Amino acid sequence: MRYLVGEHNDAASVFLVTGDTAVNLTELSPEIGTDLMGLINTPGALEPLKSEIANAPQIAVSDIVPALPVERPGKTICLGLNYVDHVKEGGYEIPTYPALFMRGRNSLMPAGAPMVRPTASEKLDYEVELMVIIGIGGRHIKPENAYNHVFGYTLFNDGSVRDYQRKTHQWTPGKNFDNTGAVGPIVVTPDELPDGCAGLKIQSRIGTDVMQSANTSEMMWPVDKTIATISEFATLEPGDMIAMGTPPGVGHARTPPRFLKPGDVISVEIEGIGVCSNPVVDETP
Repeated sequence: MRYLVGEHNDAASVFLVTGDTAVNLTELSPEIGTDLMGLINTPGALEPLKSEIANAPQIAVSDIVPALPVERPGKTICLGLNYVDHVKEGGYEIPTYPALFMRGRNSLMPAGAPMVRPTASEKLDYEVELMVIIGIGGRHIKPENAYNHVFGYTLFNDGSVRDYQRKTHQWTPGKNFDNTGAVGPIVVTPDELPDGCAGLKIQSRIGTDVMQSANTSEMMWPVDKTIATISEFATLEPGDMIAMGTPPGVGHARTPPRFLKPGDVISVEIEGIGVCSNPVVDETP
């Protein structure tokens, strides 16, 4: 299934998407709520609604203003170095353990919302990534069971302020400026995609110019291994999100560098999931 969380007629709702149209699930059953947590916490919630969904009014997806799929995720954990060629373009050694960091809620924004270049820097960069949304929590999850813990997959643009990222060995400052990490808009359940989203084309574009183009099969730590690794040290909970790292072609590694600037529209895309596009604006003092 394909879900979209967003606003329509000034009301926040969860939508079931088919092609270019969608059904408002929240109107059919208010218990579903206004983000994906209702569906995540209640597997099978749509089963009794089948006939109502089939006869419900169809809404144009283009008329829905996207919101975050999970309004307040408990944790957003990101992989920093997961494609060999991206590791090399950044001047790092090939890691033997994934480079992990966390993002706070204020750094995240939905597809379509402005990505904000901060007043502190002009070095705002783009990073297309696969985002995993956890459905069933757990600790010490084995790789062979990891996919059972996935609710769905979506898109992430890990907007990174490079000079702040490089100020210390910890990347937290450069990865946590407000409104720099775009999530969504479509969340696709695992049954519609290859295991771990392996073998899918992944790409970013500024306008029509292709900046990154690779395949998710190139990830050094695939989804199952990443879930297992994270759950060694942290209890994963329903609604947690995991960003799976970016392929080569980011702006700071180009000659000359290509950072995002106001007026740009940055789009990230993964085959079978969709496109997340955001305009770039300067921070308002």
